[in-house]
Amino acid sequence: MTKQGTIATERMDGPAAAQAEDAFRLICAEAFAEPSCNETEDDVAAAFCRFPFQFRKRSFRAASARCDDGEPVGMAYGWSLAPDKAWWDELTEPVPDDMRREDGHRTFGLMELAVRGPWRGQGIARRLHETLLDGIEAERVLLNVHPDVRAASAAYRAWGYSKIGEARPWGTGADRHDVTLLDLG
Repeated sequence: MTKQGTIATERMDGPAAAQAEDAFRLICAEAFAEPSCNETEDDVAAAFCRFPFQFRKRSFRAASARCDDGEPVGMAYGWSLAPDKAWWDELTEPVPDDMRREDGHRTFGLMELAVRGPWRGQGIARRLHETLLDGIEAERVLLNVHPDVRAASAAYRAWGYSKIGEARPWGTGADRHDVTLLDLG
């Protein structure tokens, strides 16, 4: 556990994240309901229907941030992309085959990173990101970011992510997201 001020961050494996599901759901529901994300309670519920499958993945890892009193502040989670490359098919324009090459270890997919409104602007997202990726053996990290969430997009650029394309995750009716990549080499 890392502690700075009154906020502690902790890396978690799948079983620990399963125990924190209610806190993760609360954080996502609050953070993603803002107008720039415009996700509904149904959207969050649908995302968390998939969560039990996700936290059982062998490469799953998560990070949480809490106040001293246990109040959930932020969360992040992801896993290594599978060798089947299906994820790359969501991009609106094809990328080179070498970029699509996956072996189950090469690319860590950062699926969610969220901090509740009252705690933003304090470096907590960065600490969650660092906690999540500490000791990871992947060559790179891939994440989608909604382009209207300007603060998140700016933070990811400052952390070294570069836009490599666009995708409509979860199907054709979804909002367009920027697909970004962080080289860990």
